[in-house]
Amino acid sequence: MGIGLFWALLLAACALVLPVALKLILTESSAETERKLARMRSAAPRMTDTDLLLLRAAEADGGSKQPFLRDMQRMTETLGLPVSGRGFLLCVAVAALAFGILAFLGTGSALLALGLAGSVALTAVAVLRARHAAYVDRFVTQLPDALDLMMRGLRIGHPISATISNVARTMPDPIGAEFRVIEKKIGHGDYLTDALSDLADKIDQEDMHYLAVSIRIQHGTGGNLADMLATLSGVIRSRIMLRRRVRALSSEGRISSLLLSSLPLVIFGATSLMAPDYYGAVSDDPLFLPIACTIVALVVANFLILRRLVNFQA
Repeated sequence: MGIGLFWALLLAACALVLPVALKLILTESSAETERKLARMRSAAPRMTDTDLLLLRAAEADGGSKQPFLRDMQRMTETLGLPVSGRGFLLCVAVAALAFGILAFLGTGSALLALGLAGSVALTAVAVLRARHAAYVDRFVTQLPDALDLMMRGLRIGHPISATISNVARTMPDPIGAEFRVIEKKIGHGDYLTDALSDLADKIDQEDMHYLAVSIRIQHGTGGNLADMLATLSGVIRSRIMLRRRVRALSSEGRISSLLLSSLPLVIFGATSLMAPDYYGAVSDDPLFLPIACTIVALVVANFLILRRLVNFQA
């Protein structure tokens, strides 16, 4: 590709990306609008618990028009990053564009510049997802201990607000930090059920959703909250043990998938070092680039398929 073609592609990409970026930054998504409306409806005194649960389900489905942006917003909020989901994506786009321009100015290859820009963007999103997954995993691991602490406080006569404050003070982060947020919300007049539902939406993990729904049902129907927390703690511990067991049993398959996926890269690198002319002699052939792109696509597809086969949800 020549310089003119590169700048034409760059301008075309900017023409496509900038309107979308401005729309995301300057306007609110439909998911946020629906969320605000749902919160307003939830304050109506005539609504039952069933109506509130239906509204929250509709609120969760409201962001399906922009699921990727919604996930980015949720992950940045959970990790406490100083930027929103839109801001993070904008920073990633600027960084990818900068690396792409520097690569093009340094090498003169438009294909390499576009590849580097795409790699930077994908790496940034992958790192954010990995950090969020680790955060949620630590939170869920600490959740049974927090429920046990709340259960013991309830059985000796403490109110639920005092048990939440005890968890916020004594438990390490991340669950301690999240319960401190709940404590502050309750102190400012928010309902416990709403604060827990907000935390469940923020963490977006099944075990936390179970806790939020259980507290809401108990709040509406009554019952022994301490026994309910003890039962839920046991269920969550069993689910954690099951996930660890599944991960241990599938470890051989995951290692095999990594080896099979990395083998073509190892062979390519070794061949390029020991016999540089093996690929260099045919690199000028018109069919070389299409065949090379096809091979790379097949290797990536092989990695994704194997990863899908050896990762199980428990």
